[in-house]
Parts: sequence; C-alpha cells; structure tokens
Amino acid sequence: MRDYLKLLRFIRPYLGMFSMACVCMVFSAIFDGVSLAMMVPLADKVLTNKQIIVPAKLPAFLADFVAKLNSIPPAVLLNYMAIGIILLFILKGLFGFLQSYLMSDIGQRIVRDIKAKLYAKFQTLSLDYFTHKRGGEMISRITNDVRIVENAVSYGSTDLVYQGAQVLIFFSLTLFIYAKFVIFIVPPLAILGYLIATVGKKLRKLSRTSQEKMADTNSILYETIIGARIVKGFNMEPYEIQKFNKVNQDYYRVSMKSIKRILLLSPATEILGCIAGVVIFFLGGREVIAGKISFGVFGLFLGSLLSTIRPFKKLSQVNSLNQQAVAASERIYEVLETEPSVVELPGARQLSGFKSSIVFNDVWFNYGDNQVLKGINLNVPYGSVLAIVGPSGTGKTTLLDLIPRFYDPKKGSITIDGIDIKAVTLKSLRQQVGIVTQETILFNDTIKANIAYGKPGAMDEEIQQAALQANAHDFISHLPQGYATVIGDRGMRISGGERQRIAIARALLKNPPILILDEATSQLDSESEKVVQDALDQLIKGRTVFVIAHRLSTVRNAHKIVVLDKGVIAEAGTHTELLGRDGLYKRLYSIQELRK
Repeated sequence: MRDYLKLLRFIRPYLGMFSMACVCMVFSAIFDGVSLAMMVPLADKVLTNKQIIVPAKLPAFLADFVAKLNSIPPAVLLNYMAIGIILLFILKGLFGFLQSYLMSDIGQRIVRDIKAKLYAKFQTLSLDYFTHKRGGEMISRITNDVRIVENAVSYGSTDLVYQGAQVLIFFSLTLFIYAKFVIFIVPPLAILGYLIATVGKKLRKLSRTSQEKMADTNSILYETIIGARIVKGFNMEPYEIQKFNKVNQDYYRVSMKSIKRILLLSPATEILGCIAGVVIFFLGGREVIAGKISFGVFGLFLGSLLSTIRPFKKLSQVNSLNQQAVAASERIYEVLETEPSVVELPGARQLSGFKSSIVFNDVWFNYGDNQVLKGINLNVPYGSVLAIVGPSGTGKTTLLDLIPRFYDPKKGSITIDGIDIKAVTLKSLRQQVGIVTQETILFNDTIKANIAYGKPGAMDEEIQQAALQANAHDFISHLPQGYATVIGDRGMRISGGERQRIAIARALLKNPPILILDEATSQLDSESEKVVQDALDQLIKGRTVFVIAHRLSTVRNAHKIVVLDKGVIAEAGTHTELLGRDGLYKRLYSIQELRK
C-alpha cells in the first residue's frame, strides 16, 4: 500500500481535476444502476401488467414510489419510460465523457511532469552517475516506465474508482433486494480477492524484471545505432543480431509470464460468478414461482449480481496494471531520489575570475576500490601551459576532471587563487573552464547553435569571429546552408577535423581563462591535425592551459610537463629537462621517435 500511495503522489498537483473526475465516475456508475433498475417496471408493469413485488421491507419513500408505479396504467408508464431512458443515457454519456476526458488529461499532464522531472534530475546528477548507468537504461526510465505509470493513472485510477463504485452500487442492490441470497456471493468474492492479491504480488516482480529487460533492449539499440560504423566495419552484424534476439526473447518470455497470470484471472472470475449465479438463479426462480418476488425484481437482483462480477473482472486487471506501475514508479523514484555526489555547499560564493594560480594540495581519488590518484601536488601559475603525459590508465583525464568538479577528490583540495573550488558555485566555476576533448561532442543542431552552445544569445559577428580564429569559417561558408547547416547526431555529417574546429570555436566563443585540452588532435590525420593545431594555438593565447597528449612532440613547448605513472607524479620539468634525465618521459619519447 505504501508503494501504491507513493505512485499516487504524481496525482497530487491535480487533485481538483481528479476529484471532479471521481464525481463524474460515481454519477456514471449510479446511472448504470438506475438504467438496470428500469427493467423492473418494464418487466412487471409495462409488459405483463403485474404488480411489482419487493420482498425486502422498503423505506417509506421507496414504498410510496413503488405504489405509485403500480397505480400507473402500462401505456402511460411506457411513455414516461421512453422519455426517461433517453434522458438517462444522455446524462450517462455526458458524465462518461467528462470522466474519461478529465482522467486522460490528468494522465497526459503526469507524463509531461514525470518526463520533465526525470530530465531535469539527469541534468543535476554528477558525472559518476552516468559512468555507471547505460544510456539505453536511462532512456527506458523516461519512456517505457513513464508510459506504464501513465496507463495506471489514466486507466487504472479510472477503473479503480468507476468499477469500484459499480461494485458498491450493484452489490448494495443485491443486498437490498434479497439479503439472504448474498451469502452465496461472499465465498466466490473472497476467493477472487485472494487470487487477485496473490497474482498481484507475483506481477510486481515480473513487471520489474520485464522493465529491466526492456532497458537492456534499449541499451543494445542505443549502442548499435551510435556505433553503427564499428559494427559494420568489423562485420559484427550477425553477432549484434544474435545478442539483440537473446534479449528480445528474454523480454518476450517474462512478458508472457505476466500475461498468463493476468489472463487467468478473467476465466477464474467468470467461473466463480457462474457458480454463484446458477445457485441463486435456481433458488430465486423458486421464489418467483411461489409469488414471493416479482419477475422484474428478481431480474434486477440477478442483473445486479452479474453486473457485480463484470467490474470485479475489471478490478483484477486494474490490480495487475497497478502492480506493473508500482514497479515502474520504483525505478522512476530511484532516479528522482538519487543525490548527486558533487554538490554546492550552503552559501557558496561566486568565482569572479582567475588571476594567480591553480593549486592541487595532496589530492587523492579513487573509483570504488581502484585508487587512481595518490597525493598529487601541483602549482599551475596563471597564463602557463601544463602538459600531463604518461601511460594509458594512469589518471590523466581524471586529474583534469577534478578542476570543473566533475568529480571531487576523496582527500586533499584544489584551490583557484587560494579559494577552495568546493566553496564556489558550480556555475561560476565552470564558466571559467573551457574543454576540448578527443571525442568531440556536438549536437544535432545547426553549426551556429553548436558554436554558441556555451554562450546563448551570442551575436552572429561573435560566432563568425570565433569560427575564423578556429580555422572553421572557410569550410562552413562552403556548406549549402552555411552556419544554418544541421550537422546530424554527434556532428556525423561533417569530418572529424571539421568537428574538432567547431569544438574549438565553441571554446573560443566562451572565452574561458582556464582551458583543458584532452587529446584534442589524437584522432586526426596529419593535414587535419595541422589545421586544428593552428586553431589550438589561437585558443591557448592568454589562457592557463592543461594539455593531455600521447604524442609527446606536441607538448615540447609547454611551460611544465608532468609525468603520471600509477597515479603518482613520477617526474616533472620542461621537455629539455626531462629528456636530460633517464626517466619514464625519456623512454616514452624515445619509443615514439623510433616509431616515426
């Protein structure tokens, strides 16, 4: 129940609309009962011209109403009923439309809200969350899981109230007409309730597994679409098809387990209802023959009983739907309740600029049990270029990811002009930092929008000036739509060198005092590398630059080179100083020179 109430939190902002919808549902259910009750005067007075006989002791107003009906001639009563039936169904249709429209509106609003909350939450989470989660799984949370919750709210809540009201109304009718027969209804309902509860518990587990399998499917789709070039280049289409088919089959298998349990409830409900109905039909028929109850009243009793079974079938399906939605909402709340590992401290100040130095003070960092950085101490003066080199996996990128606080050190501190970066706002800190990486991240938008990404509202002249400095203006001008050209997912419609120059133009337009270059030219051919390197030379002017490079020849002009090995600073100095020592830098440099 606690989990279901948590699911209903999504309705809280729309309680007014939900209350109106519930009122409409109740009236619609009442009209269902009234329309069924109209069979009594139709069968007893209009068609057979007999007295309406109700075995139960009626309240005075109902007794007077039945007496009035018995006194009306059949032909006159038929006229009244013809008009009444039309009005009844108009009102029933109106309330039915209103409750369906209101609940659909609520469902769509909730879908909108949950998607917006999930997306906003994803934007607030720290980088480590995304390194541990698959892209397809996160997409599944905002698509498949939200859809399941929407079904539970739009249809599940509707049926819960509407069918529940019908059960109450029709069961009350049976109890009111012939209370002694109700004893035959209670056992089947108790058995059915037990079946619904048992199946519901199993369905929640199966639904969570099913949603995880759907996330697996989305992950494979996401990876193979993004990596289509690699899949085709390595002739791995059969392997990927086989892998997808396995996950797809697992999803099918789990889904069919859920479907089997849901479908079993329907015949179980009908069989139990049939048994109760036959017993009551047999006993009630004898009462009609004996004249203790009129045929129309008995028909109302039997119709009410059967009308109680129908909404019970619906309620069993509602329970199944709600159990699936509870499992989906648990996965949604897992995201919404996740706390970012990197947070602003209360009262964090603005970092207005950078004038003196960036200092690493005994910085330690680890991913779980993997110790990546161990006691790093660095002092980087304003306007200098620091190169970080070393074998793969020694923590070079991790070290620089600490500057914009993508991660926080497990121990030690980083200061800018003597201010601990944890004491400043994330926005003001990251405004001081520009990043150009080997994996250029561009968006499926225009070139203009991609360059202006770090400076919304930038003037066209500023964007073009940044492109000129990045050696990108010429190739952009030759494109059919120029700066309005849409470059596709991850910029795949242009070359690697062109993508990198757009990324450099983006950093130039942002104009940050601190610049991080992470293997910015490692994936380019020689011609593209020269053009991009010229653009980088423009970019680094007047900035404090951190450079990661495997090609050691590209960092020979750095003011200082730091060699990382197994998470520690093995040696540091200028290019000339390091070559004069018989250390790791000289060995790495010699190996690269031999390969030329």
